[in-house]
Amino acid sequence: MLRHTGPKRSYTHNIRLAALLCLNAGFINAAGFIAFDVLTTNVTGHAALLAVNTISLHLREARMVALWLLLFLGGAFFSGWFISKVGRDKASAYTVPILIIILVLVVVSFFGPSYDRSLREKELYAGSLLFSMGMQNALVSMISGSVVRTTHLTGMFTDLGIDLSAAFLSLRDLNPLLKRRITLRLVIIGFFLVGGMIGGLLFLRIGFAAFYIPVCILLFTLFYDYFRIKLTRAIRRPMVK
Repeated sequence: MLRHTGPKRSYTHNIRLAALLCLNAGFINAAGFIAFDVLTTNVTGHAALLAVNTISLHLREARMVALWLLLFLGGAFFSGWFISKVGRDKASAYTVPILIIILVLVVVSFFGPSYDRSLREKELYAGSLLFSMGMQNALVSMISGSVVRTTHLTGMFTDLGIDLSAAFLSLRDLNPLLKRRITLRLVIIGFFLVGGMIGGLLFLRIGFAAFYIPVCILLFTLFYDYFRIKLTRAIRRPMVK
């Protein structure tokens, strides 16, 4: 799932990646919103909020939102820089960004219960999640060749609408490639929504400990290929004998 890039990458790889990391992003977005009253996986709303706070002369809030935008950008920049430096064809290039995201989530989980709802702490906690989601979005985009985006749905709904209109016009002779695109977009949207529901429900039940669930999802993603290869070899070994 993380090992295959470029021509080696298949549609199935993208489906698996989309399912896991869209689930992860939806979970963090919903749990982060309940915890900090901030959407932590996209920047469109924050850009509008920055404009409103600026013209209303709420400069402290405007500075905070501007920092969030820069942190999301910084996360994407770091992922892009690190992966390009190490090499897109090397699985190890994706390990460090994922481990940093895991570290951010562990810190939020551990220190979150002491969150005092001050503007300063809100700035730091929400900002750290935005940074990590910027990293995830860039990482997934680079792995999939910009086919999969995990942290926002605006473009995905637009693309789905375009593809559905094309499917409607060619219903009797539906292009297999178009079918695949529609399926992938539905997986992205569906798993993001499911992740959001699970994240919201678990945060209301167990609080900041819920952020350990995305940690588990990322660890599974990180070691998926390793465990799959080991399992395949274990199954084939008796057959060879």
